[in-house]
Amino acid sequence: MNFCQQVYQVVQKIPYGKVATYGQVALLCGNPRAARAVGSALHHNPAQGIIPCHRVVNREGRPAPAFVFGGPQVQRTLLESEGVQFTKDGLVDMKRFAWHGDASDSL
Repeated sequence: MNFCQQVYQVVQKIPYGKVATYGQVALLCGNPRAARAVGSALHHNPAQGIIPCHRVVNREGRPAPAFVFGGPQVQRTLLESEGVQFTKDGLVDMKRFAWHGDASDSL
């Protein structure tokens, strides 16, 4: 299985109403230094709506500035539709909405 396929499998495990970071996804794929590669894989998401790439944010909780399916406002709207709340600064409230996937979620 190639790295992109690993990313898509991990991202599909992020529960509705939760978010993960690029670094967390990279770690769960077995390559903790590949956060940028995670972003690249998600930019080429072959199954929008099945692979919930909108649930991946940066380590601060910031939506992707170049969210491939319509920009950061679309990503924010998708997350808010799942009940994810943002701070006044426009960041996901990571204390409340971060997914804490563990080793059992890795590939």
